[in-house]
Amino acid sequence: MKTPRRTLTALGVILALGALGLYGTVRYYQTASQDPAFFEDAILAFEERDRDAQPAPGAVVFVGSSSIRFWDTLEDDMAPLYVLERGFGGAHLAHIVHNARRIVTPYSPRAVVVYAGNNDLAAHSGKTVDRVVADFETLVALLREDRPALPIYFIAIAPSRARWERWPEMQRTNERIAALARSDEHLGVLDIATPMLEAGRGGPPPAGLFMMDGLHLSESGYEVWTEVIRSRLLADLGMLTD
Repeated sequence: MKTPRRTLTALGVILALGALGLYGTVRYYQTASQDPAFFEDAILAFEERDRDAQPAPGAVVFVGSSSIRFWDTLEDDMAPLYVLERGFGGAHLAHIVHNARRIVTPYSPRAVVVYAGNNDLAAHSGKTVDRVVADFETLVALLREDRPALPIYFIAIAPSRARWERWPEMQRTNERIAALARSDEHLGVLDIATPMLEAGRGGPPPAGLFMMDGLHLSESGYEVWTEVIRSRLLADLGMLTD
């Protein structure tokens, strides 16, 4: 039985409108999320949680985008370190700068671990490597206003399958921030990118390290991160045991 031409036409119109709607939503998000206050609801939620149960000072504060927010096993993975998770939305470094005095410095952190830059350099964000590095330098200066020797760690921007075409820019950013760290004894880079790339044998990291979107980490992906990050923090913060 043939499908009537008018039905096919209507179906085509519906699909086209759906595609336009999705495109419009994505473009709106890309534009609106440039506002440093875009994730205000998430920040307010952290502050409300703190009013109910104020965290003890001295945590290693993990702050950043959804790769931090979705790290449900962070506390167990970093034990015996006392850690605090402050990841929110699709954060850019500028969002962290904007909110650092509300969700990082009030906790008098022992150290700060930052993951951001992936969203900054996504397609159509309009941000350059220079901008991302400058935003990171601004964040470091802000976090150290009262504590010049505060240890700060940058989790290297991770290669992903969903944004593989952007990897050269992300890699350049990692290299630039690694250069900053070589001249600052209290600044470190946690290189999770190398083992992820090695697992991909020269191409994109294997699908098993990600969820279905090819961007957010799977349990196996977090295992790779844990191996790199936990050992470095324990060594630097003097908590390695025999």
